[in-house]
Amino acid sequence: MKQLKVAVLGGGSWGTTVASLVARNTDVTIWARDEGTVTEINEQHGNSKYLPGAKLHDNLKATGDIGAAVAGADVIVMGIPSQNFRTVLQEVRTHIRAWVPVISLTKGLERGTQLRMTEIIQQELPGHPVGVLTGPNLAREIMAGQAAASVIAMEDEIIVKELQEVFKSGLFRVYTNTDVIGCELGGVLKNIIAIAVGMGDGQGAGDNTRAALITRGLSEITRLGTAMGGRAETFAGLAGMGDMIATCTSAQSRNRHVGIELGKGRSMEEIIEEMTMVAEGAKSAPAVMALAAQHGVEMPIAQDVSRVLAGDATASRAFRGLLRVEAGAESEPG
Repeated sequence: MKQLKVAVLGGGSWGTTVASLVARNTDVTIWARDEGTVTEINEQHGNSKYLPGAKLHDNLKATGDIGAAVAGADVIVMGIPSQNFRTVLQEVRTHIRAWVPVISLTKGLERGTQLRMTEIIQQELPGHPVGVLTGPNLAREIMAGQAAASVIAMEDEIIVKELQEVFKSGLFRVYTNTDVIGCELGGVLKNIIAIAVGMGDGQGAGDNTRAALITRGLSEITRLGTAMGGRAETFAGLAGMGDMIATCTSAQSRNRHVGIELGKGRSMEEIIEEMTMVAEGAKSAPAVMALAAQHGVEMPIAQDVSRVLAGDATASRAFRGLLRVEAGAESEPG
C-alpha cells in the first residue's frame, strides 16, 4: 500500500492524539487555527493547552494554512467541534481532491438541522466517501500509551479496511464496522447520559444508581439509534456501550464533569466559562430531543438532562426524576 498523506483538521485533544497516532504509520499534517499550537507542535512536539505533558510523534507536522494541509491529502480527518464543522468543510471544499475520504472524529449534532457530522460532509462534499472514528477513547490515556480500542465505520468495506491500517497503532486497536449511523449516534447520544450520571455523582449518588442510569440510558439511546436506522448490535459494542462506560465513569470525561458541576448546583454559564474544551452533550441536547420527538421515541433520562441544561429545572429536582417513572417491564421505555 502506498504511503497515504493524511490531513487532520483541528488541534484539540482528540484531533492531536489521532494525528500523533497516525504519524507512526504515515505522513500527517495537522491544521490548527491557533498559531501558538502550530509552533508548539512543530518545535516542541507538544500541545500543552489540550494535552499537557504529552509528547507527540516526531513526524507530526502542523500548519495554520488549511489549503496546505488539505491540497495534497489522500484522507481528511475532521476533529472540529460540531457547531464549526460545516464552516471548516466549506473551507476544505476549495482545496480537496476528488474522491478523498473524509472521516469525522466529532461526537455531536448540528444545532438547528439535527444533522450528524457525516450528513454534513455529504452535503458540503458530495461524492466523497464518509466515515467516522469512534469508541471509548480518552485522549490522555492513549497518549500515555495505555491500551484502547476504537471503531472505524464506513459503508464501503474496501476503503474501511485500508483506513483501518492507517489508524491502528501499537496498543490502539481499530475494528471496522459498516453501520455508520449507529456508530455515529452511539458517540453523540451517550454524552447526554454521561451528564445525567455526572449529575448523580455531583449529588453523592452511589454505584448502584450509576449502574442503573448507564443501563437505562443505553436502552434509551438504542431505541433512538435503531429508529434512525442504526443496528441494535452496534449499541452493544465499542461505539455504544463501550463509549458509554468510559464517558460515564472517567474523571477525564468533559460531559460527566458538566453533570457533576450541575449536580453541585452551579449554572451552565459558570461551568462553560471554566472549560478549555467543548462538552458536546450540552450542545447536542436540544437536537437529540428534537430527533426523539420526530421519531416518536421516549427518552426520559435525556429529557430531564435537556431541561436542566436549558435552565428549566434544577439538577436536584431532575435527578429525583431520573429514576422515577413507574417501573414496568424492563424492555419498555422509562
